[in-house]
Amino acid sequence: MGGCTSSSTATASTSNPSHQPGKSRGQHKVLFFPDPALPCRHGQKCKRKHCDFSHGKTSLTEFIRFLRCTKKTIDICVFTITCNDIANEILALHRSGKKVRIITDTQQTTSQGSDIQQFRRAGIAVKEDHTPHHMHHKFAIIDNVIVMTGSFNWTRAAVLNNKENVVITDVKPVVQAFRMEFSNLWKQFH
Repeated sequence: MGGCTSSSTATASTSNPSHQPGKSRGQHKVLFFPDPALPCRHGQKCKRKHCDFSHGKTSLTEFIRFLRCTKKTIDICVFTITCNDIANEILALHRSGKKVRIITDTQQTTSQGSDIQQFRRAGIAVKEDHTPHHMHHKFAIIDNVIVMTGSFNWTRAAVLNNKENVVITDVKPVVQAFRMEFSNLWKQFH
């Protein structure tokens, strides 16, 4: 994962020696939620005396840091997106010329706080499952080489309240399996 890795108290790292199957180019990270607070937009430069936002590294700031690693493409397959901090990063990626594709659950596209219509208005390609069952995946593939997956719902409640996790890895067979799943769903859904 090259320049997109750093140490953090909210992450766990392991190495994958080259003699093992599924050779990796970097580290594997694990993020755990909930966070104590959403990140302050001003970060360390915040001048407010009683700011209730987080000014340090959190699982969400690490999650967003990995989203920002996108150089060309990001394929996102998630049940719902209602966390504005994440939605703003996705929109920023799209505006900077990155190819963004999203698959989501039909019932969640109109749920309170859903950012899906905002993505569509911005010109991001979005597909839905259009079934009575849930499209309950929660993963993103960055540049076809990094996968972010786990129990983490991309919602404010998940960031601040729920016991959630995200595993970030570049192990080739794992990435390939998620790429195939995304490709199959992209063809299947409309």
